[in-house]
Amino acid sequence: MELEAKLTRLEEILRSRAPLLVAYSGGVDSTCLLAAATRTLGEAATGIIADSPSLPREALAEALEVAKGFGARVEVVTTTEFDDERYASNPVNRCYFCKAELFTRMDVFARERQVTALAYGENADDPAHLRPGSQAAKEFAVIAPLKEAGLTKAEVRELSRRWNLPTADAPAQPCLSSRIPHGTPVTREAIGYVERAEAFLKSAGFRIFRVRYLAGDPPSARVQVAPEELPALRAAWASVVAGVRAAGFSEAIIDPEGYRGASA
Repeated sequence: MELEAKLTRLEEILRSRAPLLVAYSGGVDSTCLLAAATRTLGEAATGIIADSPSLPREALAEALEVAKGFGARVEVVTTTEFDDERYASNPVNRCYFCKAELFTRMDVFARERQVTALAYGENADDPAHLRPGSQAAKEFAVIAPLKEAGLTKAEVRELSRRWNLPTADAPAQPCLSSRIPHGTPVTREAIGYVERAEAFLKSAGFRIFRVRYLAGDPPSARVQVAPEELPALRAAWASVVAGVRAAGFSEAIIDPEGYRGASA
């Protein structure tokens, strides 16, 4: 199916479920979905963004600014997944508990505002069986309009370019908790280290990066950047180590293979 046909299908899906709440994170998919819903439904579409410790403060501010730029209505809700031991213990299905918390908050909001449906930004390339959040979406009857319309990640980016969304070519940026190995508890202190270290890398000009939390007393960090950015990382390593230590880590090591994944 060509992109135009898929876009028409997306608009049909959105109109059939209005008024609609869209789970919005500021990432590529959710931004595209919220933009599509706003263009199609106007004030009958509302974005819901979670004010969670796992979302960097800068990312929250940027997401709100981006949504404002294309005229979307966005409500900020405070989520408390860090108070849930099932999440904080950091099991392999940690994302399930995060999404379940968000969808619970959205469900309450929907009932109060008499909203018809909840939606989130899964696309046609996302393997649902590998994403714990998809199970939560199924349990809460949250629809995935991008996926239902058959829109792939590449097509989501193409629509985003067409609509001049600043996220069109943005790299994947999962939550800060994803930097902590499964089985190592997720704490506000730990993600604070990661947030500060990654903010330093961004300020230093790196585009695609991760700071992996390595448990210890104090913890250390494994720094990953895209393979093409490794020479720049090595050239600036002394200042990077200083920045990572200033964030709270005892030491930093380079991942010699660089960052290659897209989901974590």
